[in-house]
Amino acid sequence: MTPPETTSVALELAEIRRTVEVGFTEQRGQLALLVQRGDQTDKTLDDHEKRLDALERARWPLPSLAAVCGVAGLGMALWQAAGR
Repeated sequence: MTPPETTSVALELAEIRRTVEVGFTEQRGQLALLVQRGDQTDKTLDDHEKRLDALERARWPLPSLAAVCGVAGLGMALWQAAGR
């Protein structure tokens, strides 16, 4: 028969082991959640980057279009001034 102290120590060690395992399981769950959120953030950033690139590509003709309109307006003004 084992002394009561040995049984008590064994029970305490089992309780500590269970507590540590529960703590590790909680930490793994929290880390998995953080990884998932990081992946979602990466996807969102990639999506925003693509949308921003598309907006920048679509914006480039605006200054050229403004210059063409300015030249056309100058041409019309010169044409009207020459016609009078």
